[in-house]
Amino acid sequence: MDTAAAIRIAALYRFARIGEPEAVRGLLEQACISAGVKGTLLVAREGINGTIAGAADDLDVAVAAIRSITGLDGLEIKFSFADAMPFLRMKVKLKQEIVTIGDAGVDPLLASGTYVEAKDWNALMERPDLVLIDVRNHYEHRIGTFDGAVDPHTASFRQFPDYVREQLADAKGRPVAMFCTGGIRCEKASAFMLQEGFTEVYHLNGGILRYLEDVPAGESRWSGSCFVFDERVAVGHGLAPDRSLGLCHACRRPLTPADREGPHYAEGISCHQCIDEMSPQQRASARERHRQMQIAKARGAQHIGPESQPDIE
Repeated sequence: MDTAAAIRIAALYRFARIGEPEAVRGLLEQACISAGVKGTLLVAREGINGTIAGAADDLDVAVAAIRSITGLDGLEIKFSFADAMPFLRMKVKLKQEIVTIGDAGVDPLLASGTYVEAKDWNALMERPDLVLIDVRNHYEHRIGTFDGAVDPHTASFRQFPDYVREQLADAKGRPVAMFCTGGIRCEKASAFMLQEGFTEVYHLNGGILRYLEDVPAGESRWSGSCFVFDERVAVGHGLAPDRSLGLCHACRRPLTPADREGPHYAEGISCHQCIDEMSPQQRASARERHRQMQIAKARGAQHIGPESQPDIE
């Protein structure tokens, strides 16, 4: 991890009861803007989730304000670094869920799986009867995952319950271990699986990001890179950005060098993952946005158009 980099990044979340989310949202937005940080925070009655970035001192001020406003001293926070600001603006959004599984009855505060620390994860994966599940979406899985992990082939986290009910009904008697980017999806996924009758459910504490930070590359069972929801695109061991990967600015999915050579890739307009998802009107809008970005770039300015970045996780 390059601690000399100009920008410090904090990925944070906490499941907790928040009584007045709208009031908290306004206070958080004011505090983060005043501190000079950028990024996205999601606030709901079930807690807070987000990623923010800024100069180290500014980020410290913002994180302290978040703790004070929410009363959540036990925030789960992972820090990393970047050479340039990975966000365009600061947004605080009010949500029904801080990570959307689509079932209001799933409550990690009532029950969730057993945490496994990064240093113990490799040993757990050695169990021969283990079902190892990548809880992330397919576009994340395809650029990096743990050896032997199952890809549920989901396009969004909302599809995870259907995957469990349709594909894992016969695995309820086996131990299940899950992982995701920073840990938040696994908390909800493990709570859901316990509700479904699974009895031995584990998840990687701190997610892939903590594993890549804490486990030496020579001991790692991770292959590839971990997608992150900002302009860094993906990170590898030590949380160093993987500069070989790009981002489709139409669908916000990661692109390999081979993807960018494919026939469906047009910079800022489409890629093989979204070419069939976009209407002619959406493609025209993406083309115009890309044109405006190029004009701004030629003028030495930064184009900030309509928000296209997906919510975290």
